[in-house]
Amino acid sequence: MRIAILQDDFPPHSLGGAGIVAIGLAKEMQRRGHEVLVVTTVRDSAHAGEGEVDGLRVHRIASAYDLRFQAFVSLWNVPVVREVKRVLSVFKPDVVHAHNVHGYLSYRSLVVAKELGARVVLTCHDVMAFNYTKFTDFIDQKNLSVPTSFNYRVNPLRQWRSMRLRYNPFRNIVIRKILRTSVDRIAAVSGAMRQALNDNGIQNVEVIHNGIDAAAWEVPDEQVSAWKKKFGLGESVILFGGRLSGIKGGGKLFEAVGKLIADFPDIQILVVGQAGAYGEQLLQQAGALGFRDRVVFTGWIGGQELHTAYHAASLVVTPSLCFDSLILVNLEAFACKKPVVTTCFGGAPEVVEDGVSGFVVNPYNVPMLTDRIRRLLSDRQKMIAFGEKGYARVKSDFSLSEKADEFEKLFTSLSAEKV
Repeated sequence: MRIAILQDDFPPHSLGGAGIVAIGLAKEMQRRGHEVLVVTTVRDSAHAGEGEVDGLRVHRIASAYDLRFQAFVSLWNVPVVREVKRVLSVFKPDVVHAHNVHGYLSYRSLVVAKELGARVVLTCHDVMAFNYTKFTDFIDQKNLSVPTSFNYRVNPLRQWRSMRLRYNPFRNIVIRKILRTSVDRIAAVSGAMRQALNDNGIQNVEVIHNGIDAAAWEVPDEQVSAWKKKFGLGESVILFGGRLSGIKGGGKLFEAVGKLIADFPDIQILVVGQAGAYGEQLLQQAGALGFRDRVVFTGWIGGQELHTAYHAASLVVTPSLCFDSLILVNLEAFACKKPVVTTCFGGAPEVVEDGVSGFVVNPYNVPMLTDRIRRLLSDRQKMIAFGEKGYARVKSDFSLSEKADEFEKLFTSLSAEKV
């Protein structure tokens, strides 16, 4: 089978979650004997053209524009779509598997793929098919319980108030039409994501969770010890990672650590990422709370060094303050046998079993967040047991091989429908 992968950004030029998932699936499909081509974009024209990434054939298209116009360009990026059409016309894919296309490839690339005779599958990694940015409208910040049901329907008036001149009244209408007429099947990375799509008029959705190859995350003990020594890490290390921004809940985590520092004087926060502007805010917060010297930034890391960072941690905290579709960091933590304290907003509770492999909290409830971190740091055996449960869960329910099986079956069934 000839499979084309569409993804706005792709390693090594980007280390975003969707790109990581896309490269994992693409490599697995190629390993199974399928012919795979990745079509992606880059901001710098010097990086455009044909190349290889980890043995995968990758075609990069240069595209850069003022993101203030994203609500319009994301529907039809004319020069990029022209190149996508040319590349796909030559490759002649049986299936086009699209991931994120809302930035540069644009939704029109799905129309082109369908017109060329391919079966089209779109994986929705986030809420951009119906929302403009991080999705928080459904959250009642005054409710500090751990809700389990939500209404994800977006309010167009609120979107307009939020986006103002960036608002495109036809955006969501056009996207729904394209998904209805040019996409054969939509895969949501979580049940919560499927519900959010359904609540906003997008149907034909099935759930295929992200997967991970846990075996690839194994790291020798001596390597972990050396890495901990390099960064001056002790035995009470909280890992906080992903794209660093306020909406990821770093401020809430730092509030919680401020309440724990007296009881755990050796506590440290390992921030996987660059300090940057938001990192400086976190450092100022830590300074005000008396533990600035307990914050360690790794800078941008990937591959084996990223794996080592997880193994060097005691636990992982992902306190997102928005709808987070699945949170790849949680799967990565479990692959390294680390317990997780995670948000109740989005798909995280589908991975982290509360009281079994970690804790699910309302991150706006800082006393709750503090308590769950305390429970783990004060009980090493519980941390180990939770980590083992998490590892068993990714092996049984979230393995990359299993998810590739699901996509392969879907691709095969759709291809068989072609007349």
